Amino acid sequence: MGTTDSGGANVANTDRNSTSKTGPDSPTEVRLNPGDVAPPGTPGTGEDVCPQCHGSGKLQGQPCQNCGGTGKVIKGIAGG
Repeated sequence: MGTTDSGGANVANTDRNSTSKTGPDSPTEVRLNPGDVAPPGTPGTGEDVCPQCHGSGKLQGQPCQNCGGTGKVIKGIAGG
């Protein structure tokens, strides 16, 4: 349930259990590009050069859609 401010506008209450908090123990939203197989830092993965733009971050003068224009993708690495 919201409250109103001095101007009469609705103001949402702060939810103490909200996942939008920031801090070391807070979940963060990570944007994955189509060429990523997992979020950065996932065990068993590492950065690699984007196979579509070859690390330039661009294709035909536009940001590469595969890597989001970074020139890098997250790939699985071989393990033993």
